[in-house]
Amino acid sequence: MIVTAGIFCLFIAAGLLLRSEYEKEQLSIETIALKNHKISRERRILFLSDLHNHEFGKNNQKLIDAVNQINPDLIIAGGDMLVSKGMADTAVPFDLLKQLKDRYPVICGNGNHENRMQWERSVYGQQYEHYRDSLRDLGIIVLENDTVRIGEDLAVTGIDLEPVFYKKFSHAELTGPEIEKKVGKAAKEQFQVLLCHSPLYFGGCRDWGADLTLSGHFHGGTIRIPFLGGVMTPQFQFFNPYCGGFFKKEDKYMIVSRGLGTHSINVRLNNKPQLVVVDLKPKS
Repeated sequence: MIVTAGIFCLFIAAGLLLRSEYEKEQLSIETIALKNHKISRERRILFLSDLHNHEFGKNNQKLIDAVNQINPDLIIAGGDMLVSKGMADTAVPFDLLKQLKDRYPVICGNGNHENRMQWERSVYGQQYEHYRDSLRDLGIIVLENDTVRIGEDLAVTGIDLEPVFYKKFSHAELTGPEIEKKVGKAAKEQFQVLLCHSPLYFGGCRDWGADLTLSGHFHGGTIRIPFLGGVMTPQFQFFNPYCGGFFKKEDKYMIVSRGLGTHSINVRLNNKPQLVVVDLKPKS
């Protein structure tokens, strides 16, 4: 009986592993429509996050085809497009962003993997600056605690978080005044988007003045269970409600992408890689 049960468990594990390998290559396009009185014209934004050097087909052609199907007015990459953990290979995200910039405006924020190259100079040297400057040479906007205005009605700000905000079992708090010290005041007249890679700090982002916070980092919780959500975050928080999805509080919004790739725990179950489409519309 014990041997039979062991064989059965092995078959289940193998089936789940095969399912995970299948899911990791299946792109999910999900659209959210937002109406706001600050928006003066319709605008389609594509939000990408947590690629982690993954390639969907040769040279990411499958991903590019999906982007062209969406045909956004603006692409925002929310960080962790690469992996910096004992190494940093920027070729895959650079090639993808270069191809996208040939057709669309692109804005990039930083996640903990881009920031790690800055925190650990003894390991990465000037690799971050080389990657950032190469993107900027293409005409891509890379935000480092600063803001770019898009037209008369949209402001996009990117904040770089310190290591304490990504530590395992972290209980760090990020307040609105602390965000203001780093990035300046929020736009009042324009629809203010804030790229804050970790979704744990939605409260501080709202207090600062973000109309829409765009986050990722949690990879959808790796494994998603119906009615319970994502199982685990990179900071070992279990069933955190912010693992992925759309959230609203006090007329402020947060969208948390489930991301595109994986690292360390290379598993996705009930959790397909996600392209988030945000349709901004005027509210009459």
